[in-house]
Amino acid sequence: MEIAAKTGNSNPEVGGITFDSRQVNRGDLFVAVRGTQSDGHMFIDQAIQSGAVAIICEEDAPEGDSEVARIYVPDSQKALAHMAAVFYGHPSRELQLVGVTGTNGKTTIVTLLHQLHEILGFKAGLISTIQVLVGGGAARPATHTTPDPLQINASLREMADNGCEYCFMEVSSHAIDQDRIDGLDFNGAVFTNLTRDHLDYHKDFREYLEVKKRFFDYLPVDAFALVNGDDKNGKVMQQNCDAEKYSYSLRSLCEFRGKIGEMHLEGSAMTINDIEVWVKLPGRFNAGNLLCVYAVSVLLGQHPEDVIKALSQLSFVPGRFETFGSKRGTTGIVDYAHTPDALQNVLDTILEVNVGGGEVITVLGAGGNRDKGKRPEMARIAAGASHKVILTSDNPRNEDPESILDDMMEGIPSDLRDVTMRIVSREEAIRTACIIAGEKDIILLAGKGHETTQEIQGQKRPFDDMAILKRHLKG
Repeated sequence: MEIAAKTGNSNPEVGGITFDSRQVNRGDLFVAVRGTQSDGHMFIDQAIQSGAVAIICEEDAPEGDSEVARIYVPDSQKALAHMAAVFYGHPSRELQLVGVTGTNGKTTIVTLLHQLHEILGFKAGLISTIQVLVGGGAARPATHTTPDPLQINASLREMADNGCEYCFMEVSSHAIDQDRIDGLDFNGAVFTNLTRDHLDYHKDFREYLEVKKRFFDYLPVDAFALVNGDDKNGKVMQQNCDAEKYSYSLRSLCEFRGKIGEMHLEGSAMTINDIEVWVKLPGRFNAGNLLCVYAVSVLLGQHPEDVIKALSQLSFVPGRFETFGSKRGTTGIVDYAHTPDALQNVLDTILEVNVGGGEVITVLGAGGNRDKGKRPEMARIAAGASHKVILTSDNPRNEDPESILDDMMEGIPSDLRDVTMRIVSREEAIRTACIIAGEKDIILLAGKGHETTQEIQGQKRPFDDMAILKRHLKG
């Protein structure tokens, strides 16, 4: 990247880097980044008053204090990512870094990869929607699926310094589009699938696809590009990609192939590359996730037999088909499913493992200030695959919850409206599901998964689906 400097103080001593004007310390370099909500160029004067000794800004930034160094760049977001990598000593080069992208499955796959490598005796780091683990100390709650470049590189530096050999991280489409992963050296990239999501951010599905593909376009020749062979978009990801290409599949011949034998609520029997294994995670979508985990581990150099043994020990990921059984025989399931495809997968799995023949009661919400088009589609899927549906709040954010429920109701067929309820209060909806559920029935709480807060009108309030489910089922 070309950087042109225009400065009155040619050699400022830079102490740190920040793009948040509220966190500028004396001696810092301030990077003016154009965001989706605000433009960092508006806060340059504020950053200087707080003690910034140098400014990174884009070429059309207004002139300002001539005593403070200004470095003009074509794209300050890209500059921030590359500077962060340099500032922290390129920590990604000291780790085996694998990024997982796709609409569904990212969190499960990176978490299981972290689990598996710890079982095999390796020290590994994790950057996921749920948490950040740096190889020592307590888990840190995540704020984004993929953090900003400073946070990423700071975490990777801690991992490397703590002796981690591997890092498994989720790579969101927002992160790719906003250049948050620029400057990182990936040893491998994984594509899980692509279905409707984030169309409130991307213009259309085509743009969503192209953004995902950019991750693979910049992989080096010595990296691997692993894609889901059961998703037609996998081949698109590998077009014009210089990395070694591999695929995994439950349905067709690939380098890594799997087959499901039996499925139960407690787990599944499956075959991976002709080796039989019992896994604790139920469902066809989890079988695909575990096959992916096997493939990545082998591509990283682990022995196939060791990987198979470790697969049988892996446990559930919080908020991903997480189950709880009451004494009276009712089963509750909490899942993060917040896209039409993910919801369909979860309900299909429940149908396949519902050997007791109980009714399925789905409690479903949709997020506010997000893609409105998927609301009726998700409601339609829930109604078509459940005996009873309760439409409720998810994270309404700044929208009227009743308006969100109106959008969802449009997807309920007229002949299924008599088995559909709408209850704005999510806790009341969960309580109602627990009251009407009988022995052998299954309650699915979809949408929030691992989240422990609910966002309403700018405020985040404590809210944990699993904790509330347990309380009402026990009661």
